[in-house]
Amino acid sequence: MKNYFFALSMAFMLPVGAAQAQTANYEVVPLPQSIQLTSSPGFMLSESVAVIYPEGNADMQRNARFLTDYVNEMVQLSLAAPKSMTAKDKPAKIGEGNILLALDAKIQNDEGYTISVTDKGVVISGKTPAGVFLGIQTLRKSLPVVQQKPQAITLPAVNIADEPRFAYRGMHLDCARHFFTLDFVKEYIDLIALHGMNRFHWHLTEDQGWRIEIKKYPRLTEVGAWRSSTVIGHNTGVEDGVRHGGFYTQEECREIVKYAADRYITVIPEIDMPGHMLAALAAYPELGCTGGPYEVSHTWGIFPDVLCPGKEVTFQFVEDVLAELVTIFPSEYIHIGGDESPRDRWAECPLCQQRIKSEGLVAKEGQKSEDLLQGYFTRRVEKFLHGKGKKLIGWDELLSCGVDQTSTIMSWRGAEPGAQAAKQGHDVIMTPTTHMYLDYYQTDNTRREPEAIGGNLPVEKVYSFEPIAGELTKDEARHILGVQANLWTEYIAYPHHVEYMVLPRMAALAEVQWLQPERKNYDAFIGRLKRLKEIYDLHNWTVAQHVFR
Repeated sequence: MKNYFFALSMAFMLPVGAAQAQTANYEVVPLPQSIQLTSSPGFMLSESVAVIYPEGNADMQRNARFLTDYVNEMVQLSLAAPKSMTAKDKPAKIGEGNILLALDAKIQNDEGYTISVTDKGVVISGKTPAGVFLGIQTLRKSLPVVQQKPQAITLPAVNIADEPRFAYRGMHLDCARHFFTLDFVKEYIDLIALHGMNRFHWHLTEDQGWRIEIKKYPRLTEVGAWRSSTVIGHNTGVEDGVRHGGFYTQEECREIVKYAADRYITVIPEIDMPGHMLAALAAYPELGCTGGPYEVSHTWGIFPDVLCPGKEVTFQFVEDVLAELVTIFPSEYIHIGGDESPRDRWAECPLCQQRIKSEGLVAKEGQKSEDLLQGYFTRRVEKFLHGKGKKLIGWDELLSCGVDQTSTIMSWRGAEPGAQAAKQGHDVIMTPTTHMYLDYYQTDNTRREPEAIGGNLPVEKVYSFEPIAGELTKDEARHILGVQANLWTEYIAYPHHVEYMVLPRMAALAEVQWLQPERKNYDAFIGRLKRLKEIYDLHNWTVAQHVFR
């Protein structure tokens, strides 16, 4: 152990890019559950090393290509071309002097993995190819970043065993307030993969823009995808006068789904309803209570005009949209939003009032019948999704609407709604504003910060979040499926600004998602984070510097 850390200290005293021997460091972000160094001399990476994968397994072949590319990117070594291992090959023999990727049914967690390094070679094993990919990410992050081909890269002998704490580890991006190119969405997915996450929540519709092609309703993108101007700052009353918009074709969405799936990331699309629908109403005004006219919003906030659940045409529209959506996104979940949906228009709408009467929606104490009308709307949508083999997920406002236990709740208005949802038997994703809204400022000294929505959410506070409230029983705690951070983009219009808002807070999120609470240590995390930043810098990502000063 002492010799290992002496070697590390000597290696990292070398200037970055020096063409000398360098040593890997397995204390990465997120920190593996178990790192056991051994007395073996370790393994030397060289260009004669190949990545070996099981023959006929396309996922593992792709994993081998990823690892080969990562090594070249990190340490300027071009490994030999990946090779397949047939059933007749002996793993010990073919793996000698190489990196072997293997499947191991004895690993219990579907995303669990092990890494074994000896002087003979490296073995990365997982129960599934997804687990192997996560092991590859750990090995990737353990490598030093060098700018010239080194004399040698030493992988110290080690046995690593790891698995994530939560099955759902998500990151969100709002592409509706501001549109981002397909290439940047792929870059964002690469960031998700680097941090060991497995869900990409893609927010696609808003009052300010509709971003996905729906073939049955072409005006959604002809009209709804574009706004003629955008307010400057926090609804100042001054606008830029610049037309803004864009949308993703269905083929482009499938391209994103494939790109993410290759990295074992599931894309969860969100079509927010019945509120945040001005872009859709501008295209199809008959879907609103008043009939319009409506306009794609130039400003930010919550607007009274929402879908009209008193009209059958509204449900036909919703079902048609979702019917196309489910053919694009294989995710088990479809996110329908459900947040910030004012019911003022419903209270005044004869058709909505007739719906309330015909469906027998009788409010109890503390409720309004319009609250129950949103519950009726949501249950109809959920029934349709169930018929398509999908599950509904929505924001925690759904709890006040009388939705069924089968609805998964995303808790954003603090952690308490999530705890209450778990007690009621709902599955829950924790994403509270208090700790997981990365559109908040990262410091209280905001004078030189780029525009943000407000608040102060430094890296340390993200890191401190505990998703499972102590008041929950063991059975209730099982309903907390995972954790997600959100990035809303009212004030974030450019890729470098997105990067600045998520990095390095995304790394703190990764350890919340991955580590048991007793293993978290913020000071140690900062030390590991400084090494992860070398990878950020390698990709020229824009990183907030507050914790590095």
